[in-house]
Amino acid sequence: MDTTYYDHGTLAERWERAGMFFDAKDYARAAQVLTGLVEEVPEQTAPRLLLARAYYHSAQLGRAEAELRTIVERDPVEHYARLMLGRTLERQSRNAEAEPHLRIASALAGDFPQQ
Repeated sequence: MDTTYYDHGTLAERWERAGMFFDAKDYARAAQVLTGLVEEVPEQTAPRLLLARAYYHSAQLGRAEAELRTIVERDPVEHYARLMLGRTLERQSRNAEAEPHLRIASALAGDFPQQ
């Protein structure tokens, strides 16, 4: 497969292209673009998080989990990554593993049970 189109352009152009694919619900193509971006700027959270979301929506749950775990290891208070990790684990019927991530995400977002 020719990946020239997915790798062509500046980081900003490829980020925009990935967003367009994602918005069009073409998650597999979004992931193709984002994979290159994440390799180029591995320290940036936004491309990795969008890649994880593209994997999640295209049912590549193992890959989504790996990206989300990387984010959470680097930034334990990234609440959306925690939420996505919990949802990804739930979708794999790993509810016991998902629960702590979902609780942390809820606490970080300020969602506390009403007394």
